[in-house]
Amino acid sequence: MRPRSDGAASTAYDTPAAGLFARRGVSARLLLAAMAGAAGLFAYAPFDVFPAAFISLGALALLLTRETRARGGWWIGFAWGLGAFLAGVSWLYVALNRYGGVPAPLAALAITLLCAYMALFPAMVAAAFVRLRHGGSVRGALLFGGLWVLGEVLRGLLLTGFPWLSVGYSQTPPSPLAGYLPVVGVYGVGGLVAAVAALLALVRWRAAAALRLPLGLVLGVVVGGVALGRVAWTAPHGAPLKVALAQTNIEQGLKWRPELLADWLDVNERIADVEHADVVVLPETALPLLFERLPADYVANLAQRARARNADLILGVFERDQAGRIYNAAISIGAAPTQRYAKQHLVPFGEYSPPLFGWFYKMANIPMSDQTSGGANQPPLALGGQKIAVNICYEDLFGRELIRSLPEATLMLNMSNLAWYGQSLAQPQHLQIARVRALETGRPMLRATNTGMTALVQPDGQVAAVLPQFERGVLRVDVQGYQGMTPYARWGDWAAIVLAVLSIVLAIRWRRRQ
Repeated sequence: MRPRSDGAASTAYDTPAAGLFARRGVSARLLLAAMAGAAGLFAYAPFDVFPAAFISLGALALLLTRETRARGGWWIGFAWGLGAFLAGVSWLYVALNRYGGVPAPLAALAITLLCAYMALFPAMVAAAFVRLRHGGSVRGALLFGGLWVLGEVLRGLLLTGFPWLSVGYSQTPPSPLAGYLPVVGVYGVGGLVAAVAALLALVRWRAAAALRLPLGLVLGVVVGGVALGRVAWTAPHGAPLKVALAQTNIEQGLKWRPELLADWLDVNERIADVEHADVVVLPETALPLLFERLPADYVANLAQRARARNADLILGVFERDQAGRIYNAAISIGAAPTQRYAKQHLVPFGEYSPPLFGWFYKMANIPMSDQTSGGANQPPLALGGQKIAVNICYEDLFGRELIRSLPEATLMLNMSNLAWYGQSLAQPQHLQIARVRALETGRPMLRATNTGMTALVQPDGQVAAVLPQFERGVLRVDVQGYQGMTPYARWGDWAAIVLAVLSIVLAIRWRRRQ
C-alpha cells in the first residue's frame, strides 16, 4: 500500500482491476503473465490483430503494479517473455530436428533455452519498472515505454542480436502507429506501444478527472501516427524496373542430396529463363553448390541468355575465396559487369559456430555451416539504371545495418530460404519484417524466396504482390526506385534510444519532485 497525496491509503496506481490480481497467488500471476505474452502473438502476421500487442503489454504492466519488489517483477517479466517467445518462434524446432538432425528432446531443450534467454530482456525491464515506478499513470507509461525500448535494443545487439518479434513489427498498416516507423524505427514504435498500453492499464478509470490527460495523450499519439503516415519521405527516381522474382520451392530435406543435384540445376535454369524482365532474381542459396564448382557451361549459358535480353540475373549461391573462406553470396551476371554481395550478419549455430559450441555441430547436420561474414559497407548492385541493396535472409531484421546503403541505394532486395522452418509462422512473420524495413527506409523491398513469401513491398509498407507459399513460380513486378532519406535512415536507432532515456529520466525526476 502506498500513501496517496490526500493522505488516504490506496493500492498501487489505484486501478480497479488491480484488486483482482492482488487476490491471486504468485503462481497464478506468473501463469497470467505467460498467457498474456503468448496472446501477443496474434498481433503479428498472419493474424495481424495489431491491438493484441497493447492488450498483451497492458496486462504485463497491470500485473507489475501488484509487485513491490524488483525480484517479483523480474519473474513476471520472465514469464511474459517465455510465453511470448515460445509461442512466436517455436518454429525454430523444425530446423533443428527435421533438417538439422538434432534429436527431438535436445532440439526442444535448445529452443526452450533460446526463448528463456530472450525472456531475460522483458524480465530486466519488468524488474527495473517495479524498482523505479511511483505514482500516476503518465509517469508509469513514460517509464515503461522507455525501459521497453532499451530492453529491445539490447536484445537486438547482444550475442549478435535476435530481434525477432520486437513489438514494433506488429504495427504495420493498418495500425495508426505505422506512421512513426520512418521516424523512430521499429524500436521507437515498440516503445510507443508499451507506453500507450501501460497508460491505459494504469489509469484510474473511475476518476473522470484523471482520464482527461491520459486519453488526450493516447489520442495525440494516434493522430500523430496518422498524420506522419501521409508524409512522403522519399521520391521516385529513374525509370521503373521489370523484375522477375523466382520462387523455386525446393524442399530442404532434398536440396543437398547429390543424386538430385542435376534436377535442381535444371529447375533453376528453367525458372530463370524469363522474357521481358530487366532483372531476374533467384532466392538465397538457390544453387546447392559452391559457385566455383558449377559447370562452366551452366554459368555461361545463364549469363548468355540474360545478355541476349539485355537483362541481369542475380544468383543466390555459396562462394569460396582464394583463402578458402566460404560466403553466402548474391552474384549478378548478364548485361552489367558481374557484381557480388556477401552476407555480413551471419546466423549463430546455422552459419557459424560461436565459441565453446563445437559440441552442437557434432549433433547437428547443417550444410555450409562454417561461413565467413562479408564486409560491412558493400556497395549496392548497379543494375538496370537502379542501385539495389541486397540483404540475405534474416539480415533484414537489423534496420541499423540496412540503412548503411542509403542514400545511394534506390531499391532493397531480400533473398531468403525459409524452407528450413517448414509450413510455419516464419514466412508471414518475415514478410511483415520486410514491410517495416520498407517503411523505415522509404524504399520498395523486393523478396525472392525459396518457399515463400516472395513479394513486392512498397515504401508505404503495403504488399503490392505476393506468390502463394510452397508453390513454384515467378512473380513479375514493375518496381519504381526511390531516393531521399527518412528520419530513421538519418538517425538510425539513436532517435528511439535518446527518447527512451529522456522518458526514463523525466519519469524519475517527476517522482522525486512528488
